[in-house]
Amino acid sequence: MTISPVDFASLLCSRLCHDLLSPVGALNNGLELLADETDPAMRERCLDLLGESARVSANKLKFFRLAFGAGGGFGDLIDTREAQAAITGLLGENKRLDLNWLVEEAELPKTAIKVLLNLAMIAGDALVRGGTLAIGGENNAGVIEIVLKAEGARVILDDELRATLTEGAGGREVTPRSAAAYMVHSLVTETGGSVQVSAPAENVLLFGATLNAR
Repeated sequence: MTISPVDFASLLCSRLCHDLLSPVGALNNGLELLADETDPAMRERCLDLLGESARVSANKLKFFRLAFGAGGGFGDLIDTREAQAAITGLLGENKRLDLNWLVEEAELPKTAIKVLLNLAMIAGDALVRGGTLAIGGENNAGVIEIVLKAEGARVILDDELRATLTEGAGGREVTPRSAAAYMVHSLVTETGGSVQVSAPAENVLLFGATLNAR
């Protein structure tokens, strides 16, 4: 099954809008409460909630700009600290999730950064009860290897995402939920690389991607 660039862009927009709906909705609700509230303590609480929702919204936008869009400019290489900051901003609000950043490369190609970010988002979603997410990546003479290890009390990756990551669309319909997985597969295979996902196992899940630098 093939998908047109326009349709794929629509799926990514749907995913972005879905993820932004909650914090932006909280901003709207907070403003409505603030307009009607006269108690100083409650107004202060409303302002705290507004600040939190604004921060979450900004973090999500920064992440999606780098993961889906032209974030980092149009150069071939991106500072890996930008990727680390984007992942921390997206997943760092989850107090049940510990992030271990093991990428020592100062820069990686933009394609590799997008793959790393999207895999991190998928792995973070798989840790439904929190846990630890370790993220590693290195460039070995032009071959980039990315590895993520998700470990927690309950780790779930459904068959749709697993198949899309390793096989692409195949005969399946690409949905907003699987758009990130489709993007990972497409970017990696375009470089002649491959994506691997470990077999289901209790409390642990491994993601790997091998790309030729481009």
